[in-house]
Amino acid sequence: MKNGIFLGTDSDNKKQHLWLPLANRHGLIAGATGTGKTVTLQILSEGFSKAGVPVFAADVKGDLSGISQAGSVNHKLHDKLLQRAMHIGLSEYDYEATPTCFWDLYGKQGHPVRTTISEMGPTLLARLMGLNDTQEGILTIAFELADDDGLLLLDMKDLRALLNHISDNKAEISREYGNVTSQSIAAIQRQLLKLERAGADEFFAEPALELTDLMKTDENGHGVVNILAADKLINSPGLYSTFLLWLLSELFEELPEVGNPEKPIMVFFFDEAHLLFDDAPKALLTKIEQVARLIRSKGVGIYFVTQNPSDVPDSVLGQLGNRIQHALRAYTPKEQKSVRAAASSFRVNPKFDTEEVITDLGVGEALVSVLGMKGIPGIVGRTMIRPPASRLGPVKPDERDAIIEASELKDKYTETIDRESAYELLEAKAIAREKAAEEAEEKAKKADEDAVKAKKETSKSKSQAGSKAKSRTRSRKKKSAGDMLAYEAKLIARQLVRSQGRRILRGVLGGLIRR
Repeated sequence: MKNGIFLGTDSDNKKQHLWLPLANRHGLIAGATGTGKTVTLQILSEGFSKAGVPVFAADVKGDLSGISQAGSVNHKLHDKLLQRAMHIGLSEYDYEATPTCFWDLYGKQGHPVRTTISEMGPTLLARLMGLNDTQEGILTIAFELADDDGLLLLDMKDLRALLNHISDNKAEISREYGNVTSQSIAAIQRQLLKLERAGADEFFAEPALELTDLMKTDENGHGVVNILAADKLINSPGLYSTFLLWLLSELFEELPEVGNPEKPIMVFFFDEAHLLFDDAPKALLTKIEQVARLIRSKGVGIYFVTQNPSDVPDSVLGQLGNRIQHALRAYTPKEQKSVRAAASSFRVNPKFDTEEVITDLGVGEALVSVLGMKGIPGIVGRTMIRPPASRLGPVKPDERDAIIEASELKDKYTETIDRESAYELLEAKAIAREKAAEEAEEKAKKADEDAVKAKKETSKSKSQAGSKAKSRTRSRKKKSAGDMLAYEAKLIARQLVRSQGRRILRGVLGGLIRR
């Protein structure tokens, strides 16, 4: 089919194709471990690429990376692949590599994938850190404050610096934005530390990923398949799932409406899809459902890859029009219930019992139901999935390195950029406050010293004035005493003179009188 991707041939010898104009109606690839989900994902990625549609896929096990290399006649499964191609009527089967770009949140097995704290936003960040409603509210206040004060939140240290600023000024901020407690801020800080240990500090940085770099075609017009190395990332399921949700929301916000294109603008495969929904709050599930429903009008197709359809909420599952169901196991009552639910989601084929066939499918077989030309789900068919043209199995390290080295994006994302943001601005303000406080303290100290000095000088002046007065007083007192002594001496002298005079006079007179 010119406008479709060949998936395989069913038991009625009918070729099953995924019709490109309806490929943005999303899809599901489900099945137990080892039943062939990765190969199905691989042949779909090859088909979209040949149709000129860029693809993004998370490679959880590492096997999907082989899509970057052509298959080989020396491969141990070469004969089986040829037999399958002949069995399903694929006459022009040949090996061929698919244009590939490797990405890695840790920057080890591909170009570094980064975003900023601001772009992630408080809702997804709160989910990533496992915050409760109160803590999420404070995180939202932090983002509001950053917007109001013109503070860029780019990396982890920016957010930490902002939280410290809020803690130091919580009384003032609480009056304007709402109640802020030290306990909640401390809890958020602890979660940030956990994120750093999980490697999130490498993810939150610049240069941030530009979505246009995921939507490229090669010189032949084939869409580039973007492979995210997730074999280590999957050990941090919160970071893995939040990153995928962020990527989905960014596409939803940035891409324009395109209506019903002849083929998707881009297709996303989300492996281990249950991690997207585990422990997700109701508000977030509602958001995911909304994005899944509306993003198809922007030409983006989303394909969830998981072990069981029940891993995907019914509200989302109902929007997945194209379904490829590999074998399920039914050993327990719960598994049997899941099989019945999966079987009931297909349009009935009167030639077999769908519920029975699901547990009887072999490796590389699947129940396929895709949307027809009018958007109506096709009757389910037991289908032998076509063999891939690219390598089955992982790429070799040297082959991966050669692709990364030859990529035009190598220089763009290799080096981290650390421009002025909230951390630097808040640190500068803190330094300015400390300097101002030191200057104020210095001025106060000098003022105190001047006051003491002035007091001493005043006291000294008073003391000197008092000493002079006392000196004058003492001088006056000494002079008066001298005068008194001289006066007394004069009196004594006078008395002596007068006494002697009287004695002489008395003698004369007395004699005279006596005579």
